[in-house]
Amino acid sequence: MRCLLAVFCLCFASLSQAAFTVTVQSKPVDEIVTPAPVNKQLGVDPIDKVLVVKSTRQLQLMSRGEPLKTYRISLGKQPRGAKEREGDKRTPEGFYWLDWRKVSDRFNLAMHVSYPNVSDAARARRDGVPPGSMIMIHGTPLNEEYPEWYFATLDWTDGCIAMKNDDMREVWSLVKDGTMIEIRP
Repeated sequence: MRCLLAVFCLCFASLSQAAFTVTVQSKPVDEIVTPAPVNKQLGVDPIDKVLVVKSTRQLQLMSRGEPLKTYRISLGKQPRGAKEREGDKRTPEGFYWLDWRKVSDRFNLAMHVSYPNVSDAARARRDGVPPGSMIMIHGTPLNEEYPEWYFATLDWTDGCIAMKNDDMREVWSLVKDGTMIEIRP
């Protein structure tokens, strides 16, 4: 019986370690901002959490509970309240992971937020609506008609978190896949 329990525990432990993240990049690595060691850029510990405060339109890079750098962000077109369903133009609230990244044709660099989490999916299932998906932290479009500063002055996304392209390049280089992100009201 003990042997069976030991085998079960080993199987469970190995399966629980099977989670992974994927980095999706469609351009050669040379053309993408190469992450430098965090200690050389900020002179501090690595980023262990990203905190988004929707009410102040701020994204903070955190290390050991202390904010290291703060950026101005834009949110979904309906910024008040948590995302409840697909298409509601709201930015989610809660705890998630930055689980993969890509170079975006529309928004330059983009990091995926693992929305919906278990609570979001359960609420949407209870309400009989699709929860939505593909929430990202991303840059702004390169558009001659609407310069970058225009996007920074309003909430314009479909529920994503948008930043100036220079800021997004810096966050891309400092934050690793698998980092926790907390989005507060």
